[in-house]
Amino acid sequence: MAERNVSDDSNDQWYVTAIGSTSEEPARVLKHGDTFGVFDRHGDIFQENADDDDHLTQQGLYHQGTRYLSYWELRINGQRPLLLSSMIRENNGLLAVDMTTPDLYRGGKLAIPKGSIHLFRSVLLWNQTRYEHIRLMNYGEEPVDLTLELLLAADYRDIFEVRGVHRSHRGTLLASEIGADYIILGYEGLDQEVRRTKVCFDWAPQGLDTSRATTLLHLKSRESRHLHIAVACCSGPENILPCDYYQAMSHAEAGIMARAAKAASLVTSNEAFNDWLNRSAADLEMLVTETQEGPYPYAGVPWYSTPFGRDGIITALQSLWVQPWLGKGVLAYLAATQAECENPEQDAEPGKILHEARLGEMAALGEIPFGRYYGTVDATPLFIILAGHYYRRTADREFIRSLWPNIQRALDWIDKYGDSDGDGFVEYSRHSEDGLVQQGWKDSTDSIFHADGTPARAPIALCEVQGYVYKAKLLAAELADLLERRDQAEQLRHEAARLKRRFNEAFWMDDLGTYALALDGDKRQCRVRASNAGHTLFSGIVDAKYARRVAETLIAKESFSGWGVRTIAETESRYNPMSYHNGSVWPHDTAITAFGMARYGFKREAMMLLTGLFEASLFLDLHRLPELFCGFARLPAQGPTLYPVACSPQAWASGAVFQLVQACLGLNFSAEKPQIRFYHPQLPPYLDWMRIKGLCLGNGTIDLVLHRHANDVGINVERKEGDIEVAIVV
Repeated sequence: MAERNVSDDSNDQWYVTAIGSTSEEPARVLKHGDTFGVFDRHGDIFQENADDDDHLTQQGLYHQGTRYLSYWELRINGQRPLLLSSMIRENNGLLAVDMTTPDLYRGGKLAIPKGSIHLFRSVLLWNQTRYEHIRLMNYGEEPVDLTLELLLAADYRDIFEVRGVHRSHRGTLLASEIGADYIILGYEGLDQEVRRTKVCFDWAPQGLDTSRATTLLHLKSRESRHLHIAVACCSGPENILPCDYYQAMSHAEAGIMARAAKAASLVTSNEAFNDWLNRSAADLEMLVTETQEGPYPYAGVPWYSTPFGRDGIITALQSLWVQPWLGKGVLAYLAATQAECENPEQDAEPGKILHEARLGEMAALGEIPFGRYYGTVDATPLFIILAGHYYRRTADREFIRSLWPNIQRALDWIDKYGDSDGDGFVEYSRHSEDGLVQQGWKDSTDSIFHADGTPARAPIALCEVQGYVYKAKLLAAELADLLERRDQAEQLRHEAARLKRRFNEAFWMDDLGTYALALDGDKRQCRVRASNAGHTLFSGIVDAKYARRVAETLIAKESFSGWGVRTIAETESRYNPMSYHNGSVWPHDTAITAFGMARYGFKREAMMLLTGLFEASLFLDLHRLPELFCGFARLPAQGPTLYPVACSPQAWASGAVFQLVQACLGLNFSAEKPQIRFYHPQLPPYLDWMRIKGLCLGNGTIDLVLHRHANDVGINVERKEGDIEVAIVV
């Protein structure tokens, strides 16, 4: 799935409240490592009701799950500047804002006409610090006196407080420290951790207190002034010493360029499509955080800027063909955090793969169960799937050999804990009172139900999870063969074949032309048309005789909104296009479905889904696909209806375009040969050509150009280093 502890049922204790909508004004988002910022288009952090717990906005500067800056507003002569333009650089490295002053009066008389002063503001994040550059230029004919104010506050709220969880007790705000050119605010949490916000100026403001910095400026005609500010987030004994703004910019840019250089790049004949590709690539790069085990894509900003097992795996699978190194980082991190013992409070069992990990005060105190939480049924088989595809992509035998004990423990979990009743299907039921009720990707409390809307009783066997287990066992068999575990490989293939046969018998609904959403605790089908069936195509568990009917059901008007596949069809009892999981459209869900369709040869249908999401991106700010949007039917000259509290950017929404392209091209790898294979490659009508540069395989790299013709796609090799074979199956 994508997001877990959110529900359309406000009785869900992990519900994300929607007092204000994230879609009211496009947010400006920056992230580096464990630090992220959500700003308005001015570059400010604005809280209209800062003292009202029920009306907090998501804006702020956050580090490791805590908001270190909750208010930051720039004023000139007591007025907020007028916004001229606001943009995030294409690589997500910098927020650039152009502003001017309104008419400014003094003593009832116009002192400075509007448009006389130009303000340029740039913001970047690097090394737990927000760096800001303010440039003021007087374009007027007369000298001016200006009072520049920066208003600030730090509430040190946990991200769960910001998203709506109320706390009866909080820690203590510490006495502030004020120097000639700095302010230090602080907070000691109930976890005994001291968190400090250090605000440093490269000049000495005339006035400085705990909530305001005031600077008097005199600008002659055509004179400019440059000001630089750094806001560092310090946790515990850390003492971050901000560097020069331009040094920070250089470091940040170098990091972005180095990571981008390791990935293959795509460019097409369609500039709008390129905008979507470039934004998606930049968002993925921004969301990746370096952990001790390697790079890991954090799930999404603002609510899920932390490691999630399912999200990280699916994001790595989506982008494996362009950046296989990310898959290795995800596997290494999840292996290091794999559960070792039973812990009901964490929904943990030996061999189970992580659902999410959280830092912050509430996680440290156990006020939320998500410090390290394992309440997901699908991350464990998906972990094995990623390991199998990682090997196909890289032939990294030594890494797989080192990972095998983790793969074995995951297989053991599937058989022992996943299939707790021994019926051959993997089910879930929560053990923690505070954990998630639903533990598939649709983890809203109300997301798994029967045709009449009655909630399904646990333990619940989801259709897509059986497909994941099927695919996991087949790929584990390949890896077992690699490690000369022949008997185990044969047994795994036998188990997969048996599961496929029993799945098609137990889940198929002939009258509805699709698979049941789930089997409940009484082994009754949840007879609901749902997008989950698209994941069964992805896994290959679908019997060939049913595949076309599944695909046709998913692209029927009841399921396909025109932008993407609805999570449930509009004919179902709980359908609500504004629901989180019961009628909305999720880009990653649609991309997985398209990949599954292409796997069974339905390229036309896959390209239909690619086109829907591409055309949705044309209407969205920065061409960025959010976590989800509403499932209303597409109307002429109107874009998709935004979901009020969707994460944006979101890792697997960003990865969707790469999976969609791979599906249409039928792109696969055999790293052992090494060989790149295209199965019946196709391009949609709006892409005349596509260039893939820097595609690595083994010890070589290759540049390819694909041209669309009337009946097929031609592929030319522009450059090749190393022994790489290109094979086309038409």
